[in-house]
Amino acid sequence: MSLEIANITKRFGAFTAVQDVSFTATEGQIFGFLGTNGAGKTTTMRIILDILRPDTGSVTWHGTPNTAVPRRLWGYLPEERGLYPKMVVEDQLLFLAQLYGASARDARRDLNDWLERFAIVENRRKRVEQLSKGNQQKIQFLAAVLHDPDILIMDEPFSGLDPVNAAQMIEAFGEMRQRGKTILFSTHQMEQAEELCQAIAIIHRGRIVVHGDVRAVKRNTGRQVVRLALANDPDILWLDHLPGVTVTKRRPDFVEMDVERGSDPETVLRAALEHGGSVTRFEIGEPSLNDIFLASVGESATDEERVAPRASIAIR
Repeated sequence: MSLEIANITKRFGAFTAVQDVSFTATEGQIFGFLGTNGAGKTTTMRIILDILRPDTGSVTWHGTPNTAVPRRLWGYLPEERGLYPKMVVEDQLLFLAQLYGASARDARRDLNDWLERFAIVENRRKRVEQLSKGNQQKIQFLAAVLHDPDILIMDEPFSGLDPVNAAQMIEAFGEMRQRGKTILFSTHQMEQAEELCQAIAIIHRGRIVVHGDVRAVKRNTGRQVVRLALANDPDILWLDHLPGVTVTKRRPDFVEMDVERGSDPETVLRAALEHGGSVTRFEIGEPSLNDIFLASVGESATDEERVAPRASIAIR
């Protein structure tokens, strides 16, 4: 039971926006779709939603072509505001939910619950244009979910949210996943993708360069990451000469390094003790999604595409 994107290609004249793109988001999964500016994310999302038609390839939900899937099963949060700025929040949300097939009673009940949860009850009779950017984004989210869709396609859902509001959104994502919803979202904040996603796809210049289960993606990098901190030697410069070790980051509170596959990461700890180090942190881990993203597209990205340390999600 899944949303399957199979070998889709879309051209606009001589420009190929996406080429032979394939990935699968399973039911009850949060799927992160990551890429630089102009990589092909929004084009792919619009194809999934049947806003655009691919030149080749297909999109299916539980084996049914997306063109035949009822609209009420889809929820869409666009990157740009898709709300009527002068319309009252409550009237607008109830109208949109009923447009997608929800009953007036169910929509009103669920709206009350969401307004309470997002602490924006006082905004229900305000016009959208009167709200802050963060509260507008919350209303945009409610417009996407109020009719209780099975598949949520969300382009930059955390845009404009402060940490408190982002935490509320993350909690909502988790609850909807528990209810069996399939959520595909793009983000430029790798930490949020790391926290939320069970699977990811990284698209670069219209092609998928990495995809799969997050844990498998990390294992498949072939990297062993070690983080070390010494109270009496914060720079740990001798690491630069330790065989099989490549220092990748030096931060005020730790040094991070790659250890070659086949080498024992604990040799780093033993070397630290031999150098008389006072070890305050020793951690063996895997590369972060941010590291994987930069390794996948960082070297080949142009200045226009690259927005370090983020993968920006605006797109043609």
